[in-house]
Amino acid sequence: MPFLDTPQAKLFYIQNGSGPDIVWIPGGDSVATDWEEQFRAFEGQYRNTSFDPRGAGQTVSHREPPWLIENFAEDCAALIRAVCSPPVVVVGLSMGSLIVIQLALDHPGLVRTAIAMGVSGRAEGFLMDWLKAEVEFRRQGGRLSRDFAICHYAAFMYPPQVLNNPAQWAKVKPIVDHCYGERDGDSLAAQWQACIEFDAIDRLPTCTVPLHVIAFSEDLQAPPEQGRRVAELAPKGHFHLLDGLGHVSLAGHQPNQVIACIREILDS
Repeated sequence: MPFLDTPQAKLFYIQNGSGPDIVWIPGGDSVATDWEEQFRAFEGQYRNTSFDPRGAGQTVSHREPPWLIENFAEDCAALIRAVCSPPVVVVGLSMGSLIVIQLALDHPGLVRTAIAMGVSGRAEGFLMDWLKAEVEFRRQGGRLSRDFAICHYAAFMYPPQVLNNPAQWAKVKPIVDHCYGERDGDSLAAQWQACIEFDAIDRLPTCTVPLHVIAFSEDLQAPPEQGRRVAELAPKGHFHLLDGLGHVSLAGHQPNQVIACIREILDS
């Protein structure tokens, strides 16, 4: 299993395929292998790379939290320089989308096209209060039972039509369990605190990289209007809205619809 040792972290990563590079950046509580379906879809045309972010999977941070999104972006930049041929396409979801934006701002020479899915330029309103409440709960030693964690987080990941359809729920329930069934509270809090601290609103107008924002109409975590604002602030911003999808519908619900949107962006 490949690892890249950097001054800040020992990064676990996976890579396959050949051609121009796409780097898939996981969201909070997710890992590199969660992009397997996307790897299969693009491996005939692209070389695909992903990694476990600090706080999840097999990556080991050489520095204790707190971490910032800038730290995650530095990890990704080091990986791109070491195992890819930049500039590359970077695609991220949720926390991964914040890392995409940070890469585009801090390391524009490494990024050919940035695709941010389920993104907010900064946490505000309900999103901010929810993140803070989760972090406080975990830091106070709070722990959800496996069944409760699955139900709790599923509501933020999938639209109502999935949760209320027994066949679809049976399909996505193991995905939620994989992410949250036994999530380490300290690591969750460290990743989510980085999302709380992230604020790119003032810097987005200086972004020189083409930035495509993919929003989902039923996204509770990052409502479409927040993604639209990100796209409008970026000089080379483009906004794409997928109807009927939730924050994590690319896993187990409508992966082909999301893949088709990404493919259209890349082909254009």
